[in-house]
Amino acid sequence: MTDQLRAGIVGSGWMALVHTEALRRIGVEVVGMVGSTPERARAKAANPLLPPAVDSLDELLAIPGLSAVHVTSPNHVHAEQAAAALRAGVPVVCEKPLGVDSAETGRLEALAAETGLVNAVCFNLRHYPQNQNAAALVAAGEIGDPRFVTGSYLQDWLLLDTDWNWRLDASRQGSLRAVADIGSHWLDLTRFVIGRRVTAVFADLHTFITERNRPVGEVETFGASRVDRDAARVVEPMASDDAAGLLLRFEGGARGTASISQISAGRKNSTSWEIDGATSALAWTSEDPDRLWWGHRGRPNEVVEKDAATLTAVGAATANLPGGHVEGYADTFRAMFTAVYRDIAAGAPSARPDYPTFADGHDAVLVCEAVSASAARGTWAEVRREATTTTIQEEATR
Repeated sequence: MTDQLRAGIVGSGWMALVHTEALRRIGVEVVGMVGSTPERARAKAANPLLPPAVDSLDELLAIPGLSAVHVTSPNHVHAEQAAAALRAGVPVVCEKPLGVDSAETGRLEALAAETGLVNAVCFNLRHYPQNQNAAALVAAGEIGDPRFVTGSYLQDWLLLDTDWNWRLDASRQGSLRAVADIGSHWLDLTRFVIGRRVTAVFADLHTFITERNRPVGEVETFGASRVDRDAARVVEPMASDDAAGLLLRFEGGARGTASISQISAGRKNSTSWEIDGATSALAWTSEDPDRLWWGHRGRPNEVVEKDAATLTAVGAATANLPGGHVEGYADTFRAMFTAVYRDIAAGAPSARPDYPTFADGHDAVLVCEAVSASAARGTWAEVRREATTTTIQEEATR
């Protein structure tokens, strides 16, 4: 990237810091940040690792030479803020979920397509080198036809009734929580690796902690353990899912199961999958991200190390460090943003973007809606993928 690229950040929480650091690593200048209030943004901007504060999204979008906006705010304002940037002619990188329901994400997908601007959703787990490597192996037929997909995404940061974050507020998160927040990552990742979408789900959702003791005031994500035990608290009734079990059907006939939990003691951000193919199997875990297990029948199993000599060309292209140097969570953002800003520098999305787009974000919300429908009815629910028809002009008249 030769011309100086410039990004603005919407949101001032911990994801704003993650995005800012990754952007600076690839040489993008981060020129401004807007928070939920001007006062909050200015307070956060006192951290030298964050960009300077601006008072509004309009002010951010008016910064000369802005190459892209990164939306890292709470879920309920994602769609509104992403749409505003697109209408201002600015490419958008949006944290997941793209929106709180498929009506608004469908409109966003259509708006992005009509503007022709680069658009991306941060399903960053795709960009671990071994996940890229696995997807290339599956696509090349190295494990045969994918048959059975299993795995989990487990956390413990909402284990206690005193744990709190805005994600527990349905008006900001949406009614689906564990599945929408972290299950969506697992669902997108396995879809990416096997190259097939979920077509139907059977979901069992449960709220184990029916009342929580919310501290008065804002709590950062993963920050509940730092809240004073004697802080003033308010009892809040809970209805969103602490944990879920999912049965899945994929295109092409594959089947799957997933366990999703935010109350699994000792598991911080443990993501794992195993894909059983017709001839062999692959498995990966985020707790050992540089290794890919390759299972065989009739000969010894293999462990593929992250090394240019042993990865596919796709996997090697994603790796930024030599073998033996672990590439972790922060590196997935560097890898994803490198691909996104390559297209931004070129002036348009590539024919087949090497990153998740608004179309992927919309599809993830459709799957989450099927999860909710299944849990409510106690039956299988199909993922409804009607064509998006809303245009910019139709949306402007709403």
